[in-house]
Amino acid sequence: MDIVMAAPERLATALRGELLDGAHPVGTRFREEDLAARFDVGRHTVRSALRLLVERGLVAHERHRGAVVAPLSKARIDEIFDYRKVLELGALRMALASGADFGPVLAETERLEALAERSPRPSWRELTNAHSAFHRAIVATAGNRHLLDSYRRCEDEVRLLLTFVRPDFDAASLASVHRGLADKLVRGGEAAVDALIDDIDHTGRAALLTALHRAEESARLLGH
Repeated sequence: MDIVMAAPERLATALRGELLDGAHPVGTRFREEDLAARFDVGRHTVRSALRLLVERGLVAHERHRGAVVAPLSKARIDEIFDYRKVLELGALRMALASGADFGPVLAETERLEALAERSPRPSWRELTNAHSAFHRAIVATAGNRHLLDSYRRCEDEVRLLLTFVRPDFDAASLASVHRGLADKLVRGGEAAVDALIDDIDHTGRAALLTALHRAEESARLLGH
């Protein structure tokens, strides 16, 4: 039986897709009247949808401005990547201790590779969805539902942050990086743990900090 989404959830889903595609730059303000007219819904529906997006970390609510696409900041990057690191490393250590099967992680690696072979520039949403599925599979190897539920709560925010590094990555480079990581996870031991730390800190976090520096330097040169 098909589940029919309520109007606020449908609107939140539509806006989520646009945000994960990078369609709304930092600082974009979501005006209730504009969204109500665009999607032909009431302003109560718009307010409810925006609250859902705030809960998911995709927009921020600012006093006197309402819902906006929050700017990139070091504090925001560190908060979300530290959260990821605790969950992913904890799950990995549990999986390694129990001798878990990393087959699902390898399957997601192959999915990334197939995406790269099909097109050097697949849609950004498709690429980040595959990337997210890879890391979710790592957490799932622990076999702990609560860990997986906790990880799901940060996935959209991670994908939104990755829109800031869109110029720096393509399907081939992501597939190559994650093939190397997957192979080390399968081999196990501390090398697996070190490889995951390196991916989170020196691939993801470092790329975002570089993008932040680039944006700050650009703003400085423009006199903002």
